[in-house]
Amino acid sequence: MSRIIVFGAGGRGGRATIQEAVRRGHRVTAVVRDSGKHADLVSDGVEVVVGDVTDVEAVARLAKGHDAAVNSTADLNADFDAFFSTAARATLEALAAAGVGRLVTVGLASLLENASGVPLMDTPGYPQEYRSFYLGHEAGMRVLRETATPVDWVVLSPAGDFDHGGTPTGRYRLAPGDADSRITYADFALAVLDEIDNPAHHKTHLGIEAA
Repeated sequence: MSRIIVFGAGGRGGRATIQEAVRRGHRVTAVVRDSGKHADLVSDGVEVVVGDVTDVEAVARLAKGHDAAVNSTADLNADFDAFFSTAARATLEALAAAGVGRLVTVGLASLLENASGVPLMDTPGYPQEYRSFYLGHEAGMRVLRETATPVDWVVLSPAGDFDHGGTPTGRYRLAPGDADSRITYADFALAVLDEIDNPAHHKTHLGIEAA
C-alpha cells in the first residue's frame, strides 16, 4: 500500500484517480481549494485537505510522508503561462524537499505530436480559440523538462480528448496525438496508477487512449 497525494482532486480526472487508487488499496490525500465543496470525497482511505499547488511550502508540508503525487490541476481564471509554470516549479521543488520521488502530471493532448510528428495544436482544423491554454500547458512542460530535479516525473494526457459519457473498457494503450481519439476518465486513471505502482516511463509526455 502506498500513500498518494492528488492535487486537483475535485476535478473529474482527480476523482477518477482517487477512485482507482482506493480500489488498489492505496491511501490518498485529496488536495482541493475549498473542502466545503468536495465533502463527498471523504471516504475510508481518503483524507481531504486544502492546499495551493503553486505554494512551495504548502505542497512540501502536505506531501511529506507520501510515496507519489498526482497533479491534475488547472486554474481557468489565472494567467495560464504563469499558473502552469509556477505549479510545475513548485511541485518539483516541494516534492524534492518532502522526499516524494514520483510525480504524475495530467497534461494536454494539444502538445502531443501526431503520427507525422506535428503537435496537435499546429495541425489544420485544430481549435485555436483555446491556444493560450495550450501554450500555458507548454510553459509548464518546459519547466519540467528544463529543471534539474531528483523527482521522477511523467506527463500523461489523453491522446485526443476525454470521453465524458462513454463506458470504460478497462484497458488502455500508448498512442500518438490524434484529435479523434477518446478515453474515459476511469481508463485514463488506470494509466496514472500504473505509472505510480510500476513506473515505466520517465521525464516524458505520453498519450493514452482506450484499447
